Amino acid sequence: MEPRKRPGRTPAQGGRTARPRQAEVARLAGVSQATVSLVLSPKPDGKGRLISEETRRRVLEAARSLGYVPDPAARRLAAARNNLLGVFSFTATFPTDVQHSYYPFLVGVEREAAALGYDLVLFTGSSTGGAGAAGPDALSRVRLADGCLFIGRHTPRAELKRLVEDGFPVVHLGRREELEGVAWVGADYVEATRGVVAHLAELRHRRIVLVREDDDAPASADRQRGFLEGLEAAGLASGPAAVFRSADPQRELTPERLRAWADEGVTAFVAEETDTGAAWRGLLSAVRAAGLDCPGDVSLALLGSPPSDLASEPVPTGFDIPRPQLGAAAVRLLAALVAGEEEAREPLVGCAFRPGPTTGPPRART
Repeated sequence: MEPRKRPGRTPAQGGRTARPRQAEVARLAGVSQATVSLVLSPKPDGKGRLISEETRRRVLEAARSLGYVPDPAARRLAAARNNLLGVFSFTATFPTDVQHSYYPFLVGVEREAAALGYDLVLFTGSSTGGAGAAGPDALSRVRLADGCLFIGRHTPRAELKRLVEDGFPVVHLGRREELEGVAWVGADYVEATRGVVAHLAELRHRRIVLVREDDDAPASADRQRGFLEGLEAAGLASGPAAVFRSADPQRELTPERLRAWADEGVTAFVAEETDTGAAWRGLLSAVRAAGLDCPGDVSLALLGSPPSDLASEPVPTGFDIPRPQLGAAAVRLLAALVAGEEEAREPLVGCAFRPGPTTGPPRART
């Protein structure tokens, strides 16, 4: 006996009875799912008008050939909001200590979310190594929220790209121009680093070396760019020898290397701040092991804040990252995207120069 067909259901190839999805229309039309959504489910803001007629034609033809019909329930869910914003950290250990460098970011996030009437959902799978720490669907749970804020130097590009293509609101805390379509907020590390170099040049330092980790994170690239631009603006040597890049500064930055630099006329060193603090730790250790006085023999500056476990040390010359302000800016941007303001942007947040006892005029060479 031939099985009875359910009304309104047309079996698809392979026996599948589920209605075609926008993702299938997007694959057939060769466009993103976000584009399909704008064509088939236009919003009152008129964003769909930005799509070319050729692209619109391909999407409509693909939808007709697949028999796509918008799902009313899905439309209602898409239009509904639960006033929840997600926060997902890619750091190895999610911050629970108030001295952790991410903690001030979260303070700004929480305050701004409360001011805007949002609750927060904290996703910790990646940071704890628990369920969801890896794999193609590691970020799928963030869809429980209306949008999600991501924090961390290293991010899974493919997964973030998938979220953006699906039209899910995403904001990365920290510059991420290499991730197409991902909105971000960031500090102006370039200008802040230029300011630190200008300060050292005003003290009459003529040879300065940047110590950084072997890392392609945009925050590191911005600091190096600002350092080199600062050297050029001051008329100082800015070639490859001005940057020491190491995968393990605490091991490779030896006392012998420091003494050799000093003998060559290097009188100031600048280190970047990272999650690990390896560049600053390695520089401090090598200077002390080499028997060099700071700031008598060499001046030291830090592009950011020192690690919390070095709180007993003198606070070095450098700049302060406005972490609470960045967290607040990220929430404002995410809330705007959730509200449908797809062109929303936040300006770079400036960093304040921090004078300290670790820099001074170079000692006259005899």
